[in-house]
Amino acid sequence: MFGSRPIRLLLIEDEEYDVRRIRNTLKPFSDRIEIREVVSNGYSALDLVKLNKGMYDVVIMDFQIAGGLMGEQLIREIKSLDSSIEIIVVTKMTVNISDFEFADGLLQAGAFWYCTKYPGDMEESIYQPTDFVLSIINAFRKRELEAQRNRSDKKLLSNVELILAEREILGTSPIMQELRKQVQKAGETNASVLVTGPSGSGKEVVAQNIHYRSKRRLESFLAINCGSLPADLVESELFGYEKGAFTGANSRKLGLFEHADRGTIFLDEVGELPTAAQVKLLRVLQEGEIEKIGRTDKIKVDVRVIAATNKDIEAEVESKNFREDLFYRLNVLPIVVPALKEHKEDIELYFFHFLKKFCNDQNKLVPAVEPAAIAKLAEYDWPGNVRQLKNFTQRLLFDEDATLSSSYVEAALAKQPLMQVRRNEFILNFGLGHAVLPWRQMERSVREQYFTYVRKNSESDSDAAKKLGLAPSNYHRMCKELGLK
Repeated sequence: MFGSRPIRLLLIEDEEYDVRRIRNTLKPFSDRIEIREVVSNGYSALDLVKLNKGMYDVVIMDFQIAGGLMGEQLIREIKSLDSSIEIIVVTKMTVNISDFEFADGLLQAGAFWYCTKYPGDMEESIYQPTDFVLSIINAFRKRELEAQRNRSDKKLLSNVELILAEREILGTSPIMQELRKQVQKAGETNASVLVTGPSGSGKEVVAQNIHYRSKRRLESFLAINCGSLPADLVESELFGYEKGAFTGANSRKLGLFEHADRGTIFLDEVGELPTAAQVKLLRVLQEGEIEKIGRTDKIKVDVRVIAATNKDIEAEVESKNFREDLFYRLNVLPIVVPALKEHKEDIELYFFHFLKKFCNDQNKLVPAVEPAAIAKLAEYDWPGNVRQLKNFTQRLLFDEDATLSSSYVEAALAKQPLMQVRRNEFILNFGLGHAVLPWRQMERSVREQYFTYVRKNSESDSDAAKKLGLAPSNYHRMCKELGLK
């Protein structure tokens, strides 16, 4: 009826007579409700809770006990040691049913429930048995639900940590360090944020970091690109509509603001919103209400708004394309994401981050990269910013070669066919890092690279042997020695 194990009680009572009455009340349920310990003062109770954390489900305590530590103070001390314990107070002090402030103080301190002791001439029970037992059962069930919720929250928090790790804001440059500080501060508030910066610079990653560092991190994060929606569908997507609101509205539709209630909504390219949608968005920010198509009364929502744009939004305000009052509501916390060309010292870090990621995804070994190739990356302006660098890195891995040379990277930046570049180049690596290799080791490395190069550019093994001027038997023997067979 109560669970797979007995409910474990800690009883705090300094009157033997009342201890006996509580035992009498619970005796019919002794197989399901177990009094583990009985103590007569608050300090002894705290010692037990501290030493046996998690061993007690419910505390039954008299309000007035010996020892100086009692009542609301004792309740708070117990809850501070183990917040999952539920506490039921039995007392003579609520005989007057109108003493609301006293009873409310118990609950505010952290008690689950309280009951008034029967008069002293009633020896069999401390309180009405059914109510007393039910209060213990309900307290235990609340504890179990709280424990389950805490386990769920821990899993969600673990997922949040994974999300933050995957969407980390990288960069050691001063400008990126400052950006991370701004994101951290924005996560500590509930204010609206306007993220500006060029396309591909990582504005959505910034928005995600703000959300997952905020108090709303266990709630929904919904993103929408305002520029991707037809003007006549923007309002219905954001705010929804009621059944029968217009021809074809055969059922009620929840808008994104309803789906994101208690969470965060990210409005990318907010400068593309039509005027009518801007008016409704302003109402959400001012009043916390949405106007649903086909509904006369407003719907309350609690949504944090993070907006982003690559436009000069202040110029849009001046040209009357964007409402000035909406701009001020969105721009409470402005954050600017820099273009990649403004922090070129981070390019190498980004490149190797993406390189490792794509190699792991494709189950490939991370190729060697010539220092000159990194220099070529740093010289480039990257008009598409971090997104372009990410896509470019993935393109480099199209070929299976073990080394990314400067000529290969240069050709890729110039958008030349990469396979043709590979066919026309032969790379010699004269060292492992900066170390000079012994001649035998270097000779083997050159042979291995050259044999690999010739095989890739031959139709068959016999064709490769012919190009190398070797008899087929010698060719196969040398390939085997080099580990190519």
